[in-house]
Amino acid sequence: MSIIAFTEEQIKVLSNNKCVSNVSSKSITYTDEFKQFFMSENENGKLPRLIFEEHGFDIDILGMERVRSSGKRWRRAYRKEGILGLIDMRKEKSGKFSDKELSTEKKVERLTAQVNLLKAENEILKKIDYLGKKADKEEIILASQEKFIIINSIIDKYKLQNMLSYLCEIVGVSRSGYYNYYLAKSLSRRQQRDNQDAILRDIILNAYNFKGRKKGARQIKMTLQGKFGIIYNLKRIGRIMKKYGIVCPIRKPNANKRMLKATKEHTVLPNLLNRNFKQNIPGKVLLTDITYLFYGKGNRAYLSTIKDGSTNEILAYNASDNLRLDIVTDTILKLKKNSKINLAKDAFIHSDQGSHYTSPKYQKLVKKCGLGQSMSRRRNCWDNAPQESFFGHFKDEACIKSCETFEELKKEIKDYMIYYNKHRYQWNLKKMTPVQYRNHLKKSA
Repeated sequence: MSIIAFTEEQIKVLSNNKCVSNVSSKSITYTDEFKQFFMSENENGKLPRLIFEEHGFDIDILGMERVRSSGKRWRRAYRKEGILGLIDMRKEKSGKFSDKELSTEKKVERLTAQVNLLKAENEILKKIDYLGKKADKEEIILASQEKFIIINSIIDKYKLQNMLSYLCEIVGVSRSGYYNYYLAKSLSRRQQRDNQDAILRDIILNAYNFKGRKKGARQIKMTLQGKFGIIYNLKRIGRIMKKYGIVCPIRKPNANKRMLKATKEHTVLPNLLNRNFKQNIPGKVLLTDITYLFYGKGNRAYLSTIKDGSTNEILAYNASDNLRLDIVTDTILKLKKNSKINLAKDAFIHSDQGSHYTSPKYQKLVKKCGLGQSMSRRRNCWDNAPQESFFGHFKDEACIKSCETFEELKKEIKDYMIYYNKHRYQWNLKKMTPVQYRNHLKKSA
């Protein structure tokens, strides 16, 4: 707690706050309602400073040390005793007589409290007497739980939170028993929340495993909305994933992945793209590259793809068990044979400076197909980042290693390409799939 004392003016300001029950020059006492609201908001990720400010506190007056220590103390009490740990059980007075003359308002408050206490005593004894007898006046012993309920109703009715020990003594029960009873009820509420979270977990797992492809929180959010018509907040999805250990695949960088170096007789072309990937024109910027695939028991294959830079759609792909030149030339031919693809007039294809793309035969085929050609700068993967990103997601989400044969691998690649283009929502595509975004761009053109 900070040792800085409050001035009289600051005490006056703090006393006017509804969340303060008492304040002196060296200390401040907050209401139980504010402490409970603080824990609710803090558990949902809101910072202590923001919670205090939203409830009218001036942090310059309180000081961040008071805010931090209060939050730390309340969190510790809540973890230990639940909601009961946030209730102030201290006596209103320490027992010492005050030399100050009480104001009229204070006198009325004291008299009202005394009257309420007398009413509570009378009512609690009447209830015990009434419930403890049958019509034939045979005495019945009430269970402690019933007495706890009566005490709680009296406390709520007359606002006698500080008289719990006295009321427990009147009816013959212990204060610790009262706490344990309502702590058990608090645990019951936690169990209800756990049951609700279990239902949320099952719903989120449906999206997580949709089409057999594991996803992260943002992918899950978009899949829930797009395929199941369910809208969940990202924080809720993240909380459930963390609680139940639902982990999305994480790509690991591999420094050994390099394409073959361009030979002297091959032509290196300038970088026409300059990382201007998103031009909002479908079929204009085409990105291409080759990646390695390891499957089965030490088997290796290779995948060549052509990706639309504006829509992220995979326009053509070719899987091969070797790295001969036809892996890239066949990909270009598949692109031209696909009648569903409409390329822009000034379309060009961008790649790295690998020997496949600097080959005279490949460059001649590209020109014959009416495409321009652009190349990344040497040893600069960022110049073709979207294509590299696709390969990373593909290897995380596709079931490559489980394929035993090359035919199984090609089938898995085909299934994934359909999933990626038509069913995989992307945050940067306005939460649409590549095909949906392509149609969106055509309509808005």
